[in-house]
Amino acid sequence: MTTAPTDALDHLLVLGDLQYQFLASIDLVDPATPIPWCGRWRVRNLVVHLARIHHWAAGQALRRQETPLGRGPFDLPSLYASCALELRSTLTDVSPAAPAWTLDESGVAGFWRRRQTHETLIHLWDLRTAGGLPFDASPVVWADAVDEVVTVMQPRQERMGRMEPLPAPIELVATDADRRWLLGGDGVPAAQVTGPASVLALLFWGRGSVSAPVLDVAGDRGALDDALNRRLTP
Repeated sequence: MTTAPTDALDHLLVLGDLQYQFLASIDLVDPATPIPWCGRWRVRNLVVHLARIHHWAAGQALRRQETPLGRGPFDLPSLYASCALELRSTLTDVSPAAPAWTLDESGVAGFWRRRQTHETLIHLWDLRTAGGLPFDASPVVWADAVDEVVTVMQPRQERMGRMEPLPAPIELVATDADRRWLLGGDGVPAAQVTGPASVLALLFWGRGSVSAPVLDVAGDRGALDDALNRRLTP
């Protein structure tokens, strides 16, 4: 069960704005700054990763194997600007209905408009948060990121054998977006977690704690903790 969004997102428009913010933030943060919630990564690793993912996704949208970017070292702003433009130009030029290699069963290029929007959203949060900089995005965008976890990423993890099915679903409620979801299938939820869409999205991408004061948990807290300890996202 998911509730439908009240407004359809223009993912290309959102993607372009997030890419612009990411590029503008690169020089504001020391590239050696650690990103503790991403293992041993530092900001330089994050920037190169997102550039590589943009480059790879452009190839996936065209059903072409991308040419490797090499090992570096790179000029970080130049690298990111080039790969961001490549992705955005590709997704602008190719029809959303065109055949593509995707992570779901849709098999169309439009998949990458949404996937790269949320890849950029999460990593922009990483970059600015690691640098002690504020970041805000619309609750509608954050709610769409939650929806992608529930409808695309978590089912894919299960389908690929990376996690066992949840014994019972977890209900998610975004208080600032008037949306709710069942994570892990249909049925009676074992627990409910309620809070801002941004906090929910970050929680299920491994960037937060269920103990955050803005979250309210009802039902079986152990079932929620069990779900969060699984590989819900790649």
